[in-house]
Amino acid sequence: QVQLVESGGGLVQAGGSLRLSCAVSGGTFASFAMAWFRQAPGKEREFVATISRLGRSTDYRDSVKGRFTISRDNAKNLVYLQMNSLKPEDTAVYYCGARATYNYDYWGQGTQVTVSS
Repeated sequence: QVQLVESGGGLVQAGGSLRLSCAVSGGTFASFAMAWFRQAPGKEREFVATISRLGRSTDYRDSVKGRFTISRDNAKNLVYLQMNSLKPEDTAVYYCGARATYNYDYWGQGTQVTVSS
């Protein structure tokens, strides 16, 4: 069974940084494209960033471009989200997702990121 576990969330002041990690077990990690999503209270889950299976391509939602960086280490079955210049509107539960095809079939439990003013 494929399992994803996020970590690294916490409370940070605006302008600060956090690095989220997602550990993947089961399956073949390099067969998955990986992504980060987030969900703020009262809002729908939204896409944040994605990275291709070998880490050659990335994509980001416009509001995080230039601030967030997604990366992966296939030798360690880890995907990261480096978040810099954090803003209060980045506050959300961040989820790691994995897909082998079109849909994101596997999800972690989420990690809370809170950015204070």
